[in-house]
Amino acid sequence: MVRETALGTAASLLSARLNADLSDGAEPRLPCACGADARRSGRRSKTVTTALGPLTLERAWYHCGACGSGFGPRDRALRVEGRSLSPGALRMVGVTAAELSFEKSSVLLRELAGLAVGARQVERHAEALGREIADDERDVVEPEPAGAATLYLGLDGTGIPVRREETEGRVGKQADGSGKTREVKLSTVWSAEARDAEGRPVRDAGSVSHNAAIESIATRDTDRELAPFVRRVLREIGRRGFFGAARRVVLGDGAPWIWNFADEHVPDAIQIVDVFHAKQHLFDVAKAIYGPENDLAAQWGKVRRDQLDLGRLDLVIEELARHADRCPEAARNMTYFKTNRARMDYPRFREQGLCVSTGVVEGACKSVIGGRMKQGGMHWSVDGANAVIALRCNGNLMVMGTLNPRSLS
Repeated sequence: MVRETALGTAASLLSARLNADLSDGAEPRLPCACGADARRSGRRSKTVTTALGPLTLERAWYHCGACGSGFGPRDRALRVEGRSLSPGALRMVGVTAAELSFEKSSVLLRELAGLAVGARQVERHAEALGREIADDERDVVEPEPAGAATLYLGLDGTGIPVRREETEGRVGKQADGSGKTREVKLSTVWSAEARDAEGRPVRDAGSVSHNAAIESIATRDTDRELAPFVRRVLREIGRRGFFGAARRVVLGDGAPWIWNFADEHVPDAIQIVDVFHAKQHLFDVAKAIYGPENDLAAQWGKVRRDQLDLGRLDLVIEELARHADRCPEAARNMTYFKTNRARMDYPRFREQGLCVSTGVVEGACKSVIGGRMKQGGMHWSVDGANAVIALRCNGNLMVMGTLNPRSLS
């Protein structure tokens, strides 16, 4: 009660101070966004939810006869044009909605900050903010100064639940061929100059950045532009100074689209298949050959794993070929290991001090994407999902910086 009273008093004082300033209506005409002149047409009130609570503004209003729209100069100055939340309150909505469901975000804002922002309002403002961040991500590509000698680019994808209309006409994994998810493609850039006690590379604190969206990476020969996700990745590695690093590494799980991207856009990068994915493939074959509960499966898998670690990929492929005629899983993986042979030279990669796992990327798929987008009962629109994904990936870098700290609390 004391806190609410103190905040209410502060809001009243701030409101009185702002409303006493009539300088925002000094000009009889101001230019409208349409290019015509807008005329001053008195003053209008607007209630804005701020970190202090509700605040009523009395501000000059200008009306444009050419396009029929109106605007208040003070709204623009205080960054509340077209919004009912102040920058400070919007910042709180962005931070909470990036972490929690819209309903839980609304509850947290009310309990901790005393802000009465309903779940629907949280959704509307959070998605609008995410779209602004996404626009900023597309428009601003300022390379960072040269830093680590080696930079890593990890690429992966993970499905999230979407509304039924978002999967129409798409082949899915359901029994009837339909789908319930859409794939979020994720790029992660990091450095790993640090070493653990055994000399293995460890990602450097603060070096990890993520960029993701439900976007296509397929570019046809007839397309005039690169696919949206290709452009997204190129922007991200451009910002991170990837092209200027002495060594560039692309890590992935073996999906062909990853290597197609690397071959075309970073052809001089070292390509590495995540060692744990490779080993999982071998144990999947072992289970297919001997059965999941058979001790021989575990024994066969461990021998193949050790051969892979020692760089004896020829022996691995020979053993897969021996079972290929009667085991489709072995046949498929024989092709997988042959195709990725050069990307699985783990002894050489380790000797060069390189990361050979995509743990950073896998973690991002689970925490950055899955932790927010795969909560119980959620079904996203693609537009709404991409807005919240932008908050998750870029909010910590952009939300704070794009809002004027000297404007309303």
